Amino acid sequence: MTLGLVGKKMGMTREFFNSGISIPVTVIKIEKGRIIDVYTKEKNGYSAVKLGFIKQKNSKLTKQMKGFFAKKNTEPKKIIKEYRVEKVEDFKTGSEIGLEILKDVKFIDVRSKTIGKGFAGVMKKYNFGGLRASHGVSVSHRSHGSTGQNQDPGKVFKGKKMAGHMGSKFRTLLNLEIIKSDIENGLIYIKGSIPGSKNTTVFLRKSKKIVNRKTSKDKFAQATEASKTAGKKDSQKKETPKKEENKQVKKEEPKKK
Repeated sequence: MTLGLVGKKMGMTREFFNSGISIPVTVIKIEKGRIIDVYTKEKNGYSAVKLGFIKQKNSKLTKQMKGFFAKKNTEPKKIIKEYRVEKVEDFKTGSEIGLEILKDVKFIDVRSKTIGKGFAGVMKKYNFGGLRASHGVSVSHRSHGSTGQNQDPGKVFKGKKMAGHMGSKFRTLLNLEIIKSDIENGLIYIKGSIPGSKNTTVFLRKSKKIVNRKTSKDKFAQATEASKTAGKKDSQKKETPKKEENKQVKKEEPKKK
């Protein structure tokens, strides 16, 4: 497992290539993580690195967390994540880690919280059809119908699709493509949309799966090269008959004299 990063969703925009094609991207502002602790196999039985992200006020900390950060001699952090790493020698407590760890990475996994929709009925939440809209079905057009049984088993099973809170759940998207990364400003541009509204906390990591597909840059680079070669061939075809016509005109001129 490799180290991950935490960022904040800034919004969406589009990125243009030299061929003129645009791709929708989500912009994420990366928060630098500080190494709080390093675990080794000799001391702890496993090797890992503990990172802290996003500054936190002392007034919002519990007594236990105040003592923890005071013992580690680091400023308080809002989010603490632990990542399993094979080689611990490369990391030291107190040093910061940013977007440079994803420098040569093309595909990543993103985890964030979806937009909360509040209390929703079954038609909105699960796309139920509702009851009949005919005469006699009073005030129950959008209801979910019967939910349980009579005497046996005489209960509603767990997990039954019913009205309730919609959204505001963590969702993970796999193998998203990195279009561009700005290390100086701490911005990363990811192809497509990401769950959550603006200022949502986003967790990034290198994709767990092995991705063999081509990136958008490679696809559009091949398309532009193919269009250029096709354009050259067409221009050559158009030029050849003109030369032959000129030769025929020159041969015919002395005959007229």
